Amino acid sequence: MATAQSNDIELEFDTFGDPKSPALLLIMGLGAQMIAWPKVICNELAAMGFFVIRFDNRDCGLSTKFDSFGIPDLFAGMRGDASAAAYSLVDMANDAVGLLDFLGIETAHLIGVSMGGMIAQQAVIDHPERFLTLCSMISTTGAKDVGQPSPELIAALMQPMGDGREANIAVSMEISRAIASARYFDEAREMKLIVQSYDRNYCPDGVLRQLMAILVSGDRTESLRRVTIPTLVVHGLADKLVDPSGGFATSAAVPGARIVTFEDMAHEIPEPLWNDIRDAIMSNINRAALQS
Repeated sequence: MATAQSNDIELEFDTFGDPKSPALLLIMGLGAQMIAWPKVICNELAAMGFFVIRFDNRDCGLSTKFDSFGIPDLFAGMRGDASAAAYSLVDMANDAVGLLDFLGIETAHLIGVSMGGMIAQQAVIDHPERFLTLCSMISTTGAKDVGQPSPELIAALMQPMGDGREANIAVSMEISRAIASARYFDEAREMKLIVQSYDRNYCPDGVLRQLMAILVSGDRTESLRRVTIPTLVVHGLADKLVDPSGGFATSAAVPGARIVTFEDMAHEIPEPLWNDIRDAIMSNINRAALQS
């Protein structure tokens, strides 16, 4: 792993594959560290001919924290008041582009999951010349009438995290179980990731500041209508955290976008479905090759 200077902050990142290969930038979701992208997937994509890059978003993992801003007023954020936000999704998108600059990469394919999908959308909107394809997974447009979490899931997410390492890990497991599907949830795999993430870096206030960035960043629908690169949307029809309407709205907004859905998939990337998801991503990337 290494540290990049990007957009006046530090981003922790690592890479897989030949730097001379086409770049594939991976952006993870709310509070999720780059290690949530499994090495086996990164190595597989690298073996398929890509220079794969994963990184910790700001306020997460080993990247720069914004502790001086404290805990944000999320209710103000819900009202659209950006004055108390430490940053927005625009800033986080600029971080991703800054990482490409640091690595000397002119253009890249882009995959974002959940909040990472929102960041990826914003990056393509603001920097269209830097990206070859977009894959937005289990994400949404920012419109308030789509992609909203279910009330019961909000209650699960709002529970106290507990005091100390073991309590926090236990609550994190409960949350992971709530947002995943009954069919695909792998408790052993999830527990391993939760423990690794906690021991690598624990920053709950950073998660709240990232959430605030989502709340104040607004609706991207009209801007997405200007996206011209091949775009793939992937969504689970059992997703209770980002309602599938968010995925359908994203694919409807981007001209020529394709959407792939999975009936029993929730807010997750299940290992049993990875081959199908990977094939859809590769098909979208091949669309770019055909257009060039």
